[in-house]
Amino acid sequence: MPEHGGRRLLLVSTNYAPEQAGIGPYATQIAEHLAADERHAEVHVLAGMPHYPAWRTDPAYRGVWRAEEERAGVLLHRRRHTVPPRQTAVRRALYEASILAHGLAAPPRMGRPDAVLAQLPSLAGGVIGARIARRYGVPYVPVVQDLMGAAAAQSGIRGGGRASAAAAGAVEAYVLKRARLVGVIHESFVDKVTAMGVARDRIRLVPNWSHVARPSRPRAEMRARLGWREGRIVVLHSGNMGLKQGLEVLVEAAREAPDVHIVLMGDGNQREHLRALGAGLPNLHFLPPAEEAEFPDVLAAADVLAVTQRASVLDMSIPSKLTSYFAAGRPVVASVAEQGGTAEEVRRSEAGVLVPPENPPALLAAVRKLAEDPAAADALGSRGPAYVDAHLSREAGLARIAGLLDEALEGRPARPRGARG
Repeated sequence: MPEHGGRRLLLVSTNYAPEQAGIGPYATQIAEHLAADERHAEVHVLAGMPHYPAWRTDPAYRGVWRAEEERAGVLLHRRRHTVPPRQTAVRRALYEASILAHGLAAPPRMGRPDAVLAQLPSLAGGVIGARIARRYGVPYVPVVQDLMGAAAAQSGIRGGGRASAAAAGAVEAYVLKRARLVGVIHESFVDKVTAMGVARDRIRLVPNWSHVARPSRPRAEMRARLGWREGRIVVLHSGNMGLKQGLEVLVEAAREAPDVHIVLMGDGNQREHLRALGAGLPNLHFLPPAEEAEFPDVLAAADVLAVTQRASVLDMSIPSKLTSYFAAGRPVVASVAEQGGTAEEVRRSEAGVLVPPENPPALLAAVRKLAEDPAAADALGSRGPAYVDAHLSREAGLARIAGLLDEALEGRPARPRGARG
């Protein structure tokens, strides 16, 4: 046991609370879970300024260069960085460079950590974590939520093309090869990580979990509050409105089916583009991100929950929205490629249906089929919470992360690799 009487840990994650979308909630729950463990004397987090998914700095942090906070027992160190309102390869590179420069110039003021964790796809966060771990000679454990090199190669970010993908992939390989152990949230990442030079026996499966509460209000009550009248089909997409999502398919679905109510809830750099594309459509509505306390009830009030991606995106990661959708108990329609993490998770859960990406008629056909048989739709949706209980509970997910850290520190597996329990 270290001299300070317990483990001192550092988590590097660009995103953190109060961000409620993407990987921010996972970073927050990991840090707070570790801080509540009596074996850990201190848990520090190096994070950016809250900005996601709006890609605008939270007003409370505008003009702030550095901030030190304590949240739920976690010592939080924030560092300023650029926030590009539109995503291009150059802007993304500047964003990562600003995170890297400020993080290395002003690392957290703390004693020697016993281990450093980091969340990818932040390239800068991965490099910072690896550098700090190397400086102190302690285990470094990155968790791969997504791979930026693969995303760039699939043209999810405009401009830069193959050069940006190759550069991102090289940085990811540098980061991952320096890890004691590598956590991945889905099996589809294993081959990608091994191709970067990481031995397969150093990779552990640590699936994400459902980080939201279960719905608590009657659906009819919430629908009335939202103005969604009974008998109207409501299709809801919640979360980031970015290029990767290809949400134009839902705008076109609204155009083709005036009787179907399409709701886009959230924020992102494509929100205004989508709003302009759907101008004049009375059945297309935009909502701001729901408050945390109401979010599960808003999801449950919809008839169908949609997850979409462009056809060019070979999805390896699992959108965080999907675990929330399952917990809401409504059927999912996934307009995504047949291969990849999202499609595989929908098939495993048996809580939704798959349709080809960027195909409004196919999406609408699936929605209408569910609407025509409410009992079957309810039965399909009910499998989501059951899947969460069996495989995606918060307790199990956090235990997997804690086990990954224990193994890196103590040199012995805390549980069988690949367990999804």
